[in-house]
Amino acid sequence: MTKSSATKVPLLDVRALNRATLERQLMLRRSALSPQAAVGHLLGLQAQSVKPPYYALAARLDGFAPERLSALMADREVARIVTLRSTLHTHTAEDCLTLRPLVQSARDRELGQFRGGLAGVDLGLLAGLARELVEAEPRTMAQLRQALSARWPDADPRALAVAARCTLPLVQVTPRGLWGRSGQVALTTAEHWLGRPAGPAPEPDAVVLRYLAAFGPASVKDMQTWAGLTRLKDAFERLRPRLLTFRDPNGVELFDLPDAPRPDPDTPAPPRFLPEFDNLLLSHADRGRVVPAEHRGRHWQGNQAYRTLLVDGFLAGVWKLDPDALVVEPFAELTRAQRDEVTAEGERMLAVLHPQSPYDIRFGTVVPRDA
Repeated sequence: MTKSSATKVPLLDVRALNRATLERQLMLRRSALSPQAAVGHLLGLQAQSVKPPYYALAARLDGFAPERLSALMADREVARIVTLRSTLHTHTAEDCLTLRPLVQSARDRELGQFRGGLAGVDLGLLAGLARELVEAEPRTMAQLRQALSARWPDADPRALAVAARCTLPLVQVTPRGLWGRSGQVALTTAEHWLGRPAGPAPEPDAVVLRYLAAFGPASVKDMQTWAGLTRLKDAFERLRPRLLTFRDPNGVELFDLPDAPRPDPDTPAPPRFLPEFDNLLLSHADRGRVVPAEHRGRHWQGNQAYRTLLVDGFLAGVWKLDPDALVVEPFAELTRAQRDEVTAEGERMLAVLHPQSPYDIRFGTVVPRDA
């Protein structure tokens, strides 16, 4: 973008981007959407472990109860599958069958890292055999390794199982993923579990529009970060006549839907308790719209992400559940009014997700900057 053209494009400052994104993410006020509709609107929920999707919806929906999401999962209306950024997500059945084909190129790249252990393996034959195995009965990755190694004894067993996961749309079957239940990870194909064939991959243009509705305004790189894909610029260019354009404080071009909400930057944003790996914090190349520069990296330690707290719409601390308390660890001192609001939101979250547990709410020591 040239300097002269940049001056003609409206600027969205950080607070404007923050409030617009929070509105799309159902966080400025709790939404009346059903859990299924919310999962669809948000294009899935990060689900590397069982609990995060439940905390994510508790922060976003009015009247949410964890049993409602569990019922959808048990009824096979939603399912857990590896999709965006090569990570596990809870998706609607429809998105399991369409978004997974969309990101197949990323699965192919992941498989390329294991080619050394797959010498002499016919991947088409492997996919067919793996499909027969998991559709006969759900299998764990260990069981897949064992069965596939019997057919290709000279190959790397781990690479064989990864190849099955990358070439097939494998979902985790229940009871894995149900609230208050446990179960090992067992896999079958999305088509078999959901009872219908996978659709063709959607046109990238259609997914761009859905992404902007849930995460916009956003740049091409933002969406590529969210999806774990490359080469999406052409889709944005095709859509340009239908979209509005803005620029962020760094001059990056942002796209948005003409009728999408862009609230006043001074719109109040209540505190929210979010799970680890919430997509709000992972779905933009520049996370400054939610993560202040002074707090960048403070909700991570190595490969471990902490559960996060938003205050005034921005990352402001982390939290954890001890055996007897919800412990809030802010990154800076909170005002008395902010502490009261955080306490009230914590009480609400506990009432929704842990109604039988007598947790206290405690404010821990402010997390040091170098922690």
